[in-house]
Amino acid sequence: MNDTLLIVEDEPKIARLIADYLAKSGYTSDHLDHGNAVMEWLEENQPMLILLDLMLPGTDGLTLCRQIRERYPALPVIMLTARVEEVDRLLGLELGADDYICKPFSPREVVARVKAVLRRTRGISGGGESLPESDRITLDEDGWRALAGGEDLSLTAVEFQLLKVMMQSPGRIFSRDQLMDHMYRDHRIVSERTVDSHVKKLRRKIADVWPERDIIRSVYGVGYKYQPEE
Repeated sequence: MNDTLLIVEDEPKIARLIADYLAKSGYTSDHLDHGNAVMEWLEENQPMLILLDLMLPGTDGLTLCRQIRERYPALPVIMLTARVEEVDRLLGLELGADDYICKPFSPREVVARVKAVLRRTRGISGGGESLPESDRITLDEDGWRALAGGEDLSLTAVEFQLLKVMMQSPGRIFSRDQLMDHMYRDHRIVSERTVDSHVKKLRRKIADVWPERDIIRSVYGVGYKYQPEE
């Protein structure tokens, strides 16, 4: 993997503006303006992140996001969209997008989001590693234990799995359906209220140790995310 970002955007002015601001922050970038060219380009190149527009000529952004996730599961993707309906945002996240940005946007916001996603996916002080041990949650996967500042949270197996999934991608929003898939590998049918109930219990156990901290956060209309304090 190299240090180049791929911008997939069919509006030249927007693509050029993003590229200029990324360059000022030390990033190089390549640009594609047609959805049909993306997967072929990826066969020859390995970018560290893709900025992917939703509405593209040829293959659309959501289809591309699904294809990228199937073939390159570790490659970070940030969706760019002018369609602000909640279903589109949720669908982008369900397909595996690491983040999304709604148009119109500030190019500075794009750069900030790129840096944040790269911190999370590359493990650079994005998951609480910069915190002292007393302020950090650690997982003992062999013993199925979660320790908050060294204190055992006494989680159930489902609560442990729920926390583990969110901690693996700090800041990423998980829909309830995504969390259910990870919590119940046998694909049993459970309601969204079941997920909410497990999250509520998990948050209560963390609050018993850290009453002033809110690290499992609700995102209205979408789901939940793990947001460690820096």
